Amino acid sequence: MIKSQLARLIDFRNDQEFRGMLQAAAYGFCIMFSYYILRAVRDEISAADRGNLQILWTAVFVVMIFAVQGYSWVASRWSRGVFVPFVNRFFIACLIAFWASLVFMPEAARPWIDRVFYVWTSVFALFVVTVFWGLVADCFTNDQGKRLFGFIAIGSSVGGIVGSAVTSVLAVRVEVFFLLLIACVPLEAASWFAGRLNREFGTGDVRSDGEAARPLAGNAWSGMKAVFASPYLLGIATFIALMTFASTILYFAQSDLIYAAMTDRGERTAFLARMDLVVNVLTILFEVYLTARIIKWLGVGWTLALIPIAVAIGFAALGVHPTLWTLVIVQVVYRAGRYGLTKPAREVLFTVVSREEKYKSKAFIDAAVYRGGDLVSGWVYAGAAAIGLTIGSIALFAAPIAALWAMVALGIGRRGEALAAETPSS
Repeated sequence: MIKSQLARLIDFRNDQEFRGMLQAAAYGFCIMFSYYILRAVRDEISAADRGNLQILWTAVFVVMIFAVQGYSWVASRWSRGVFVPFVNRFFIACLIAFWASLVFMPEAARPWIDRVFYVWTSVFALFVVTVFWGLVADCFTNDQGKRLFGFIAIGSSVGGIVGSAVTSVLAVRVEVFFLLLIACVPLEAASWFAGRLNREFGTGDVRSDGEAARPLAGNAWSGMKAVFASPYLLGIATFIALMTFASTILYFAQSDLIYAAMTDRGERTAFLARMDLVVNVLTILFEVYLTARIIKWLGVGWTLALIPIAVAIGFAALGVHPTLWTLVIVQVVYRAGRYGLTKPAREVLFTVVSREEKYKSKAFIDAAVYRGGDLVSGWVYAGAAAIGLTIGSIALFAAPIAALWAMVALGIGRRGEALAAETPSS
């Protein structure tokens, strides 16, 4: 019954594809359920400690560089069936350690625990998501990605909705400490679904017997080196860097405007959680009805360019009317489109690269380049504010950069289609 209903919306071709997309969607659900419990906690810290944001992001970037190399080292020694669950369980152990620190350490240590937790959550957010999509891109072909990644992304969006709803209800009723323990449960479930995908699927377009059971080629640094050696991967990295610029400008403006409008920490956390809820509902509408169709109609490049174009218009609007509600509208459109359209289309780009690049280079791009972009953009925002530029002026400065982001999207989309055409089985 459910299968026949889904068949009207999703173009899956056989039982294996159907089962695989459900398992991948469930994996994504669990990851984002856990993350969205922690996200509101992290963002509330950023509003309370907003004067140190650029310093915190510098720390995130430094930690991320070492984390990517450590992950690449692990991936070079064990198969995906080992290192993917290992990543999730490592983060579970960290959450338990944070809970113990908050409960047993003196209150005076709380600001520093908050800052360490902020850095840790920023690393966690990118790592669990990039490992998830790396595994999915490894299991499915380019053609399957265009047809199925939109639906698979729905699981992540529903997870975000459930996580946001749980947080908005509990944030004003229980101590923040307990949210950390609650987040461990879906994270462990994600490890189980990752194991199922690993056991039941091969390696997409890579048709070598037993490939899934082998560690990845190369060493801890080879994934990073591959990015600088490939114009295609370098283009994706540039796309990510420009995307983080837009995200950072909106994020800093959000922190400033929300802090000015609300004084209570619980009220700010609940407001941010409600905003997350709206974003995730809109994202699901994109993923259910539009994403696969837009990719089919426009191709990957134009699909990737839609949100940069919308953000360029949004920055212009924020420049003219720099209010909290203008910011909220731009943020909601940006984040819903980014998760609903841009994210699935961007993951399709990785189905045409090697397995090493899917895990290691992708981790470097999605984690280190992403946080490096955050770092540079954060200092740009702080510097602009220090010389007296208002939020409106900074938004007007950002608008043409968003237009450049759209041009890069078109370029990597064209190259990805060309590489897919060169792959006989896709």
